[in-house]
Amino acid sequence: MSRAAVRRSFDRAAASYDAAAALQRQVCQLLLDRLPVSAPRYILDAGCGTGHALGLLARRWPQARIVAADFAPAMLAAAGGGVCADVEALPFAKGRFDFYWSNLTLQWCDAHRALTEAARVLSAGGTLAVSSLGPATLAELGDAFAGADRHRHLLEFAPAAELAAACVAAGLSDISCQTQEMRLHHASVKDLLHGLKALGANQVGRDRRPGLLGRKAWRTVEQRYEAHREPAGLPASYEVILCTARKPTS
Repeated sequence: MSRAAVRRSFDRAAASYDAAAALQRQVCQLLLDRLPVSAPRYILDAGCGTGHALGLLARRWPQARIVAADFAPAMLAAAGGGVCADVEALPFAKGRFDFYWSNLTLQWCDAHRALTEAARVLSAGGTLAVSSLGPATLAELGDAFAGADRHRHLLEFAPAAELAAACVAAGLSDISCQTQEMRLHHASVKDLLHGLKALGANQVGRDRRPGLLGRKAWRTVEQRYEAHREPAGLPASYEVILCTARKPTS
């Protein structure tokens, strides 16, 4: 997955992101509820998007200085400004922050690079809190696309064990990685895909092929997805990973 392509997708989605970000807001609150009561002084929101978490973090710790960072300029502008930076190569000094926060960004990254950078910019004793998506995400969509053609339609997200291993490799300790299934419902497959596009998640919901699906193949996808329909609509499952860790003091 090209980092440049991901950046372009999120840049294009900046204007539509907030209206479609129900999952992101829910996961943000879940992650916030897991945090310790100790007050950090310097917080990095890595991959801040349009800035939803910034206000929550500021209300939780009003005395803290919060730095917003995102590699999509349009997202950063929507957040009210910050540092344009990739979480895989942060432009901050070693030990600059005592709290590293990142909500639903890690799944778009090389986890080892991102967590190594997170550990680098954390001060001794600092806390990391990140959320990501696991391999069971959008299982219903994957089932619907299976067999439609020979192309791969969904990205493969890293499991919780891989994120925990990346934390260990980065030198972090007191690691806790828990998974939780969350579900959203949609009126149709097209509504789901439009919602993913509005979030900038084109690489998830769009088939990775030279052209679009033919009408017959698309009807097959819709019919297969209909088998999953529930009273609330077509379910879209997300395997949410909530991970916290600390940087050792020595």
